[in-house]
Amino acid sequence: MGRMNAADQARSLELAQAIASVASLFREHFPDARANLQPWRDDPLTRAFGEQETVDLSFHFPGWSPRTQCRSVLVQLRLAVPPGPGTFAVPRRPPLLGVTLRGLTYERERWSLATVGDWRASGSHPPLPAVEQLMRQFCRQLFELFEAPNEDGDGGRPPGQSSQAA
Repeated sequence: MGRMNAADQARSLELAQAIASVASLFREHFPDARANLQPWRDDPLTRAFGEQETVDLSFHFPGWSPRTQCRSVLVQLRLAVPPGPGTFAVPRRPPLLGVTLRGLTYERERWSLATVGDWRASGSHPPLPAVEQLMRQFCRQLFELFEAPNEDGDGGRPPGQSSQAA
């Protein structure tokens, strides 16, 4: 099994709708970005590092984006259970545990932002502060979309934010 391309994971109508909503939410913040539901190649090396608990999609900007400091953003959604057909025990749209965003160029990763800790971008060339704030807002919207609070009950919000602030 390879990396979990979003296109390959849309096995139920509910999950397909959620993936489409993820793309729409990202494009609300970055209208010039083009969605790619199959960011991973199907080759032996990629399959060796597959993660069954993630749904991955990417967004490509037309050329270099100085605001984001990258050409593409990889969005990795970590789910509570691997996606698949629903049963009574496993919902069709599994709860979202976390999100990782990675700003990429052709050469390498320039920054990453994960919904753990302080939700800050780290790396050699982070996005502009206003863009980083948009990325955090996008992540909060993803938790709302998947309606899955963290185990500690904070609803996947950054430290110090109440449910009213999100």
